[in-house]
Amino acid sequence: MRIGKLIKILGKLVLLFAIFSFIYIGFLYIKYDEDLPGGAQGTEADALANKMLDALNHQTFENTNYIEWTFRNKNHYKWSKNKGVCDVIWKDFKVRLNLKEMDKSKAFVHNFEVHDKQAQELIRKATNYFNNDSFWLVAPYKVFDEGAERRLVKLDNGKDGLLITYTSGGSTPGDSYLWYLEDSGKPIMFKMWTSKIPFDGIEASWNEWTTTQSGALLPLEHKVLFMKLKMGEVKGMN
Repeated sequence: MRIGKLIKILGKLVLLFAIFSFIYIGFLYIKYDEDLPGGAQGTEADALANKMLDALNHQTFENTNYIEWTFRNKNHYKWSKNKGVCDVIWKDFKVRLNLKEMDKSKAFVHNFEVHDKQAQELIRKATNYFNNDSFWLVAPYKVFDEGAERRLVKLDNGKDGLLITYTSGGSTPGDSYLWYLEDSGKPIMFKMWTSKIPFDGIEASWNEWTTTQSGALLPLEHKVLFMKLKMGEVKGMN
């Protein structure tokens, strides 16, 4: 086959891929791009948040002192929750994040401690990893975090939804999540309005749970569009 003909074929394939990608993005925009719903703050919203926590027996999570998981087979975490310390491990790097006093965090490459700019960059990256990946593990338990606003939202099915907006904290303050709950209050899924996702109202499932050794309920995976966000082997101990 001549090189010129091969280039033409490759060019057509690239064009087809671009067209299908454009159509798919357009489909996502039409299907999922929703305005952030309005809702009422106050005692009813707080009561629904407490109902969700009670359905998860949240005291077992509060009493869990050690949590371990691996996000999407990439980032591994060993979190001593009561000490406020988490080892974040990826590739050849490890950062011991001190979540209470960040300036005491330490960074390692091939198990050798590094300092200065390299350490600062690794600590920054590990902090962003932790903020994102831990949210996918413990988000239901963060509805009363400092800076979290709770609103009661009437859903299309007539049931009550719980809208949480984080006005501060984390890596992307301003993000909002609308929780859909079973009648018992246990989470089923949420919709997201975040700065990291170009489409508003994308759904993520919260229905694959495991009961850890400590009794805490934590998710094993989430389904988001065509992807599965796996949490690996999830451990929780007192």
